[in-house]
Amino acid sequence: MSATISFKNINKLAIPALISGISEPILSLTDAAIVGNISINATESLAAVGIVTTFLSMLIWVLGQTRSAISSIVSQYLGADKLHQIKNLPAQAIFIITSLSILIILATFPFARQIFKLYNASDLILEYSIDYYRIRVFGFPFTLFTIAVFGAFRGLQNTYYPMLIAIIGASLNIILDFILVYGITNIVTPMNIEGAAYASVIAQCVMAILSAYFLLTKTIIPLKLSFPFNKEIKRFMLMILNLFVRTIALNVTLYYASAFATSYGAEYIAAYTIAINLWFLGAFIIDGYASAGNILSGKLLGEKNYTLLIALSNKLIIYGIIIGLITGSIGGILYHPLGLLFTKDPEVLSTFYNVFWIVLIMQPFCALAFIFDGIFKGLGKMKYLRNVLLVSTFLVFVPILFGLDYLGLKLHAIFIGITVWIIARGIPLIINFRKIFIPLSQKS
Repeated sequence: MSATISFKNINKLAIPALISGISEPILSLTDAAIVGNISINATESLAAVGIVTTFLSMLIWVLGQTRSAISSIVSQYLGADKLHQIKNLPAQAIFIITSLSILIILATFPFARQIFKLYNASDLILEYSIDYYRIRVFGFPFTLFTIAVFGAFRGLQNTYYPMLIAIIGASLNIILDFILVYGITNIVTPMNIEGAAYASVIAQCVMAILSAYFLLTKTIIPLKLSFPFNKEIKRFMLMILNLFVRTIALNVTLYYASAFATSYGAEYIAAYTIAINLWFLGAFIIDGYASAGNILSGKLLGEKNYTLLIALSNKLIIYGIIIGLITGSIGGILYHPLGLLFTKDPEVLSTFYNVFWIVLIMQPFCALAFIFDGIFKGLGKMKYLRNVLLVSTFLVFVPILFGLDYLGLKLHAIFIGITVWIIARGIPLIINFRKIFIPLSQKS
């Protein structure tokens, strides 16, 4: 078992998880980069992509928590050598979550205008947001299906097939973005922002099909729905409920950030879109090691191997800080070229460059917060995660944002608030983990 926490074996899980984890932000970044360089209303189109991406990210993070819940339960049963007892759980979880996604489409599609007005979108930005969302939302059930299957693979300590699926999906999305947004002379008519939405939906559908194929052919887990519900479905639903509340709190942060940025003007929401999508990319890169923590902590808990659990957390702290520093340094080296990838508008670029340094500085803090998020999800401690995020959002981020906005700091207010919010999320998790498991490791 000592090999489980070696650098080689952590990376064997973390690097494929990293690659698969960045598929969703790559879809959004690709849309933003390509749409931001179209010849007609590029700034308004980029702003619309940013607003819709924020809203869709909220939906995906709320319901996409099935991945963590499934992974936690499967990995714990794998560690206890009782996997056969929960073989039918993933199919039941997928059925529940995809059914909810269809209900959400029915509930939000007719009210897209009202939804994006809440984000302070108006005029052309509002119209583009509606057009983009009413296409992109149809990829939502396919995305949730894929995320749930990825959770089953992670619980089985396998991140290779999710990586393969993500590479194919992201590559297809980039190719389709160029074809559908810009068009091909005499073959495909340019579709601008709508083309980006269609590209994402097609890529998400292909990823769902590949996910089903690999789960059925490479694992013992079936996709056929069977009843009665597994005995663990109650714990699964309780995990989802706690993660749901937690994710609502997380998205309060994103909502206020997006709404405030939009209220400052088109160049601010466009600059915010670039910065926050690069923040998402950095977060998902770090999430590879958070996923390793999620996968291995659940298995070690199932084995009751607390000594290795502490050793795992110590190593992940070191790896996470290193990854955060590397990510921030790369962003610093590419500071100006990164902005030019998304837009040529000088006002948007100037606004972006004024705040991007804050995104880079917070990367090591993000690493610690996200890694211990992953560990706590693997341990199934969703209630504590919920409480930490509620406190850090409503007692830390919101007061800081309103206070600094009152002082006229605009985007600086948003990203300073996010930085302190991240720190307030990470420190309690580290303290609580060590308080619980160091004494247990000394007894084992």
